[in-house]
Amino acid sequence: MAPPPSGNRGHVRAGRPPPSQPPRRRMASRDAAERAAFFARREAASVLRRVLRGDASRRAAGSIKSLVYSPSVRNKRATFALVCQTLKYLPILKEVLASSGVLTSKWKKQEELVFVTAYDILFGQETATSGSVEQLIMLHKDTLMALLEKMCLRRKVRSVEDLVSKKSTVKPKPRFLRVNTLRTTTDSVIEELNKIHKVDKDDMVPDMLVLPPGTDLHNHHLVTDGKVFLQGKASCMVAVALCPKPGWKVIDACAAPGNKTVHLSALMNGEGSIIACELNKERTKTLQHTIQRSGANNIKTINGDFLDIDSNDPSYAEVRAILLDPSCSGSGISTERLDHLLPSHSRGGQDDESTSARIRKLSAFQRKALSHALSFPSVERVVYSTCSIHQAENEDVVSSVLPLASSLGFELATPFPQWRRRGLPVFQGSEHLLRTDPEDGLEGFFIALFVREAAAADAVRPSSGGLAACKQEARRRRNGLMAFSSLRLSRMVLCPTRGTWRR
Repeated sequence: MAPPPSGNRGHVRAGRPPPSQPPRRRMASRDAAERAAFFARREAASVLRRVLRGDASRRAAGSIKSLVYSPSVRNKRATFALVCQTLKYLPILKEVLASSGVLTSKWKKQEELVFVTAYDILFGQETATSGSVEQLIMLHKDTLMALLEKMCLRRKVRSVEDLVSKKSTVKPKPRFLRVNTLRTTTDSVIEELNKIHKVDKDDMVPDMLVLPPGTDLHNHHLVTDGKVFLQGKASCMVAVALCPKPGWKVIDACAAPGNKTVHLSALMNGEGSIIACELNKERTKTLQHTIQRSGANNIKTINGDFLDIDSNDPSYAEVRAILLDPSCSGSGISTERLDHLLPSHSRGGQDDESTSARIRKLSAFQRKALSHALSFPSVERVVYSTCSIHQAENEDVVSSVLPLASSLGFELATPFPQWRRRGLPVFQGSEHLLRTDPEDGLEGFFIALFVREAAAADAVRPSSGGLAACKQEARRRRNGLMAFSSLRLSRMVLCPTRGTWRR
């Protein structure tokens, strides 16, 4: 589809321009706005197509946010707004388009663009003069508006907005961001962000900052330059729980989109090596982009299945830690993913049986992947995490592998012992597990930490050099320039000599 020609006039909703603005400049401004809207509608339609197909097949390519904020989308803010609003009004749009006969077989292949454009013209821009789909909707605009009025009368509501389902009221949460210490320092980021926002340090996760809810930093140069990552606190707790030492060889088993992978690299001070596995080809590209943006140079990506790696292969004989964050239902981040906007969400209990079948299938894979991670001969620490709230994907998976883990010399350790919300009490030892919950103002995550007994014994054995070694490591990570703060001391509390707590 060709972009709108520069001579076309767009609709200006802001009213008459200031008299001091020359007519030619006003026309150029309208043309630029319409060109931007033209391309935003097409980017939104592309994202919407992937969202709807993934929702229909229950195999989402990514959340709405992750798809919109991928490198391929240029006008992210406009695209995000169009996708969310089109999904919000989708049942209404489908009904009036079907009643009007607009969505014929000729336009069926472009139905996502028809949905986006219909929303934009009926409820947003109100007019558009370029593009065949735009012309189609403008041609039938009066008919569509009349059908909307009839719908309101039939359902006895005063406006179209009253027809829109209030599916979810999202409680505002703080904006968390992680400072990428491979590129900058926490203090320098705080100094810069304090000019425009109130910034606090998180009291538990190192290099994590807390900003007011609704803070939008997607286009801030600190984000685009990879100096900070917009990453939730619960997500950051996963890599910190694994706590790999600089110089170790580490596997991130299901790595895309790569935020946890590059966090591991930062915790390792860029030393050692990380093998990042991702089965999906497109998600591997996202992973590689994340790594490039972070500046990490100790990560090797593998576009392949973690389960296909031979744990007895000599090239993996020195793997000391594995982070396993496998595919899951995503039920703990459904609000952040904006799942309440999806068609499947509106069906409610109708999909209970298919949802249960999907969770059973996922948990079977999760058990297999966790068992495989524990089989590497030199691995000392394994973190199993999900963004699910379902027991079947969390406690049940851990409980099922405990006999194998014990036979291989592993035991459950306690990540973040000061965190009050632990695992569901469904088996002895579940108090070592960690859960986060939206009630905590976080995403719903689950973390289990397995530590090989020999490593745990070394960690808890009294040693005059243990505390000093940890201090020295922390100082080295900060280039010896800054004194310990309470935040850095939390690293020592969490990982004394990079160890764990025994049952």
